[in-house]
Amino acid sequence: MDASRSSTAEMLAAFEQGEMQRVLTLSESLSGEHEIELLLRALALRATGRATEALPLLLRLTQLRPQTFEYWNNLGLVARETGDVPTAEQALRRALALAPQHADVHYNLGLLQLQQQHWLAARETLLDAVQLAPGLIEARLQAAHACHVCGDSLGEEAMLENAATWPPQPAEQALTLARMLSTLGRQDEAFHALDQALLPGDHSAPSLRLRIIAMRAALLERSNRLEQAETELTQLPLQELPPDDPQLLCAAWLTHAAVAMRRGDTASAEQLYRRILASTEDADARAQAAFGLAAACDRQQRQHAAWAALQQAHAAQLTIAQGIVPELTGEDSQPLAMADLLVSRSEYARWAPLPPPREDQNPVFVLGFPRSGTTLLEQMLDAHPDFCAMDERAFIHELTERMRLAGQPYPSALADLTDTDAAQLRAVYTQMVRKVVPELGARRLVDKNPLNMLCLPMIARLFPQARIILCLRHPCDVLLSCYMQSFRSPAFMVMCSSLQRLVRGYVRAFEHWFDQVEVLAPRVLEWRYESVVSHFDEQVLQLGHFLDLDNAGPMARFAEHARSKRYISTPSYAQVTQGIHGHAVHRWHAYREMFEPVLPLLRPLLERLGYAA
Repeated sequence: MDASRSSTAEMLAAFEQGEMQRVLTLSESLSGEHEIELLLRALALRATGRATEALPLLLRLTQLRPQTFEYWNNLGLVARETGDVPTAEQALRRALALAPQHADVHYNLGLLQLQQQHWLAARETLLDAVQLAPGLIEARLQAAHACHVCGDSLGEEAMLENAATWPPQPAEQALTLARMLSTLGRQDEAFHALDQALLPGDHSAPSLRLRIIAMRAALLERSNRLEQAETELTQLPLQELPPDDPQLLCAAWLTHAAVAMRRGDTASAEQLYRRILASTEDADARAQAAFGLAAACDRQQRQHAAWAALQQAHAAQLTIAQGIVPELTGEDSQPLAMADLLVSRSEYARWAPLPPPREDQNPVFVLGFPRSGTTLLEQMLDAHPDFCAMDERAFIHELTERMRLAGQPYPSALADLTDTDAAQLRAVYTQMVRKVVPELGARRLVDKNPLNMLCLPMIARLFPQARIILCLRHPCDVLLSCYMQSFRSPAFMVMCSSLQRLVRGYVRAFEHWFDQVEVLAPRVLEWRYESVVSHFDEQVLQLGHFLDLDNAGPMARFAEHARSKRYISTPSYAQVTQGIHGHAVHRWHAYREMFEPVLPLLRPLLERLGYAA
């Protein structure tokens, strides 16, 4: 008995000192039925890369102590690592039932759900883990990842709020972190995460190092720093990439292709995009490659090839969306749910007057359907010293969610808002804004979000004197541009999955807009893209007059201003640095054959907006 205790004590001491091989050697001479012996041997097997051998030992522990949640948690963790998904899920759910307040269990279950691509479930589970243990960085990072995939940008931002203070992350996590930080416009933090990435001490290190280089090059291209991106890519020569590393190949090929497109080498880009499509079944990589291929074929004026690539891209994105918003994938669903939320004339008549904010506290709202020129106008306004843009944020929509969660149905409860309620909502909005632009100061905020056109009741209630600019562009040019873009929002993935469905969403959005403008009568300037291209100086003066500016001149220098910025989040990040040109006007004419079936649906709206078919 004493000898057994002595051996167990030796095992424990060896384990605490990290001597896993000695733990295994000592355990071979023991009975194998003692609880501590089983646990130490199982953990040592896992630590030495023999997780499959650890599984039966951990299973035995759960039989010996079925009420010990740690044993179920360890079983679930190791089963996930070995690919035994059913055992992992069963074990982790048992652990969760035994210890619902233990963050590690939620975290491990969330990792399993990420592995299964059960994105919404993973998001909820990982957010629960963070709520239980706010300082658990691993959970915050993975919760942010789940929010990112689900299109929950506010949740993603909340999880990554203090990411700049995090310690260096393992390389795989650092790549995920950098990708998310870049999407949020935090470029310096993204590069820092890559620079500090911890490479493993095994055979995977060289591949991870090259993937980090590919990511750095992609971030540089996305920041309009092409020469630096090309310098990074010299470390990733195409002919020397390892053929048996699909993740690295896709990352390198995508970045090389993106830079080639920026340099006008569409033939090389096309070849790389086709390689990716031929070599991977990953839906995200296929979508990126197919959208890139469509752009390359479009520039070569090969419209049918471009359209075929777009159909591949949308098929891949629809696969992604089906795992996140399956309820929206039905043919009769409404991806733009806000389009159904209207204030009637009778409801508007119940709105008691509320004291408006001071004029200088009113944002300038830039809205319109995506791809209508909103980014161009945002950069023009941001180039003026009186204004400050914050890139695209869904803060107004977030206020509608805050009302709903507080038991105030939007928009009907807008009529019941008191002065205090309105002041609190404005304070929440200001708090969110200042996290993004703490230097706002005396400059007026430019809130550019295209689909704020569906949030007009909230804008009119909180900022009744705000100036609103509706960006317009030929609907067919808008729809073609949307169909050719990769959107992050799962709802937009669904809506853009076919041209007919996209047209229905576009028409519904404008029906909502016209209805609410008639009811709420806001201060609106219509800003037509075609007029800006053909009569730029006149349009700048008109814009300055609408905004009561003494000098509208700085807005004309928007391209220079955009080039000086480190990051622009929208797909127009490259175009707005090039100044005004007419290349995008009537672009849809080359695709008229594809538009013929949907023109009857569009014709009434075309006439109302003053455009010809």
